[in-house]
Amino acid sequence: MAIQMKDFTLDIYRELLETLQKQGYELISYADYLHQMLNDKCQMSNDKYVILRHDVDLKAPNSLKTAQIEHSLGAKASYYFRIIPESNQPQIIRSIAQLGHEIGYHYEDMSCCNGNIDQAWSHFQTWLDYFRQYYAVETICMHGAPTSKYDSKDLWQKYDYKTLSIIGEPYMDTDFCDVFYLTDTGRCWDGYKVSVRDKIPGYQDEWTAKGLVWHTTQELIAAVEQGKLPNHVMITTHPQRWTNNKAAWYKEWLLQTTKNIVKRIIVKKNNG
Repeated sequence: MAIQMKDFTLDIYRELLETLQKQGYELISYADYLHQMLNDKCQMSNDKYVILRHDVDLKAPNSLKTAQIEHSLGAKASYYFRIIPESNQPQIIRSIAQLGHEIGYHYEDMSCCNGNIDQAWSHFQTWLDYFRQYYAVETICMHGAPTSKYDSKDLWQKYDYKTLSIIGEPYMDTDFCDVFYLTDTGRCWDGYKVSVRDKIPGYQDEWTAKGLVWHTTQELIAAVEQGKLPNHVMITTHPQRWTNNKAAWYKEWLLQTTKNIVKRIIVKKNNG
């Protein structure tokens, strides 16, 4: 059966955002969320909000396209860039910042430094300073690096990013008792079971038991229209997956299908 190019297009991404707005959700960056939580003593100005987070793992130009869509809708989002050339493209970073979005560091320093925590801390500071050339970085986000044996969040067992004027890290500073988490990891919305690190242990099983699980973006949009989505949400996307280009779309579909097989093996091994 031929695979049809229906999901993970820029068109359906726009439709998702428009549907959220029609249902009264404010679309905000992660830094906006943290500032409002601090300033309003845990009270957001809008009781319905979605934190838009983007992990720019690869294909940085795709991120500019999602950023332009968000800007056209008056939405703000957070874009986390890696240090590798496929992600770290200065003109793209500048352009996204100029659209009013937040820029953050998508760190993987423990992997880069082969688990040496002191070297990783120095490496982290160097690259944080680098990204601060383009934007006053306030938040950071771990890159999962599924093929690496190192979890870069382990850096915070010894060091404290808040000493560097970082106000938050999504996996460390989000109240997931209150904020529902959705991610397109695995190129679907229910791929957390094959995710190595992009998941919220404990919470996702609870959410699934409550029926808060959808596979496609079309299903997610229908859930929003039906009022099934919680009022407080973080949506994480990887813009490399979202495109209207047919050749690029099929290439990404094939690559992700293969990666999911590998990730299932890694998860099974880690759990075994």
